[in-house]
Amino acid sequence: MNPSSLATIAARDLAWWRRVPNGLIVIGGLLALAGALLDLKQFGYAWLLAFMFFLSLSLGALFLVLVHHLFDAGWSVAIRRFCEHLACLLFPWLALLFVPVACLAASIYPWMQVANPQTDPALSAKYPLFTRPMFYGVAGACFGVWWVLSRGLRKWSLRQDDTGSAQCTFKMRTYAGWGIAAFAITLTLAAIMWMKALQHQWFSTLYGACYFAGSVWLSVATAYLLTLLLARQGVLRPVLHEHQFYFLGLLMFAFTVFYAYIHFSQYFIIWNANLPEETFWYVAREQGSWYYVGLFIIFGHFFVPFLALLRLDVKVSCAIMTPVCLWAWLLHYVDLAFNIMPVAHPAGFPWRWLWLDLGCLAFMAGVLAKVFVNDLLRSPAYPLKDPRLREAMGLEHPVPTQISGGELDETEGFADGAPRTNGGAT
Repeated sequence: MNPSSLATIAARDLAWWRRVPNGLIVIGGLLALAGALLDLKQFGYAWLLAFMFFLSLSLGALFLVLVHHLFDAGWSVAIRRFCEHLACLLFPWLALLFVPVACLAASIYPWMQVANPQTDPALSAKYPLFTRPMFYGVAGACFGVWWVLSRGLRKWSLRQDDTGSAQCTFKMRTYAGWGIAAFAITLTLAAIMWMKALQHQWFSTLYGACYFAGSVWLSVATAYLLTLLLARQGVLRPVLHEHQFYFLGLLMFAFTVFYAYIHFSQYFIIWNANLPEETFWYVAREQGSWYYVGLFIIFGHFFVPFLALLRLDVKVSCAIMTPVCLWAWLLHYVDLAFNIMPVAHPAGFPWRWLWLDLGCLAFMAGVLAKVFVNDLLRSPAYPLKDPRLREAMGLEHPVPTQISGGELDETEGFADGAPRTNGGAT
């Protein structure tokens, strides 16, 4: 995608996509129902896997909105509105989708099946967090915080469209100020209580960061695809500039490296300490086909996207970024399965239940996509009166720099780009 190629993206009628969620709901719902009737416990694990996948997508989108306000970013104005809609899926929709997990928790989480928690050293050490009242209390607190954050940010964002008041900007910055700390705490608690707790004996201080890194990686990939899709429909094209695609690609590259760094740090610390209460988690994932799944994650989650995104021009190439973003969806789902499924199937990946996993995934995708599209149609596709909207469009910049208009020697073609210099002479 060259600096002038954004205007050449052909507008396409993608209205037929609105019918896809209905098909996903019907087909996925039937498969999920069949799985629940055949094996309720297996259904619980499949539902948990799909739930954690879409939870990570919404949490990652909420993080993108928070950092947009924290850093007073200009380039991300155009993508902020659909990120707000993705974040608002947290409540009530993902809260409702959590209900089956809450109902089946006693059969999903082995620690809930311990008759006397005082006889289990791991449960005693983590008391009172690993108790049934705290399990449901933490869930209520997490969804409560996410509801206040996501709804508050979108409420003031939509009000800004009507009034254009600076008060709206200040309110959103206030939400982001306290919200980033609340976000970090609740995300960590959710990852620990809903995934790590599947093997409650395990100790890891980086588990929340691992889930966070994968969540933002997935959300940035989704944001790239949605930006491209809405540009093809002509919805976002008036406010897009080449640097939106570049910065999204750059963020995806950064979180590819961050994800690998966090996971390697966790593995290295556990391997170096060599404590049985920590190493057993990795030993269990070296059994059967899980060993090859682990290798697939190592190469597919890091080396493939890292090498693909290394070049500067690749980040604005739709032909390359589209499959890379789709690849991110696949690898994040496999990564979550690597965390969850060995508990129920220690001998290897449960291929015979793949239809159930995909059914739960399809059902949630249909429900959430339908809500997202409805939200998108009910409000402007981008913030209409954001003070940095012109900057996002590449029409102006407070301090013209190479980054504000492009990269390196590509800035002279942009309205706010710095002039090219040659030996001190302009």
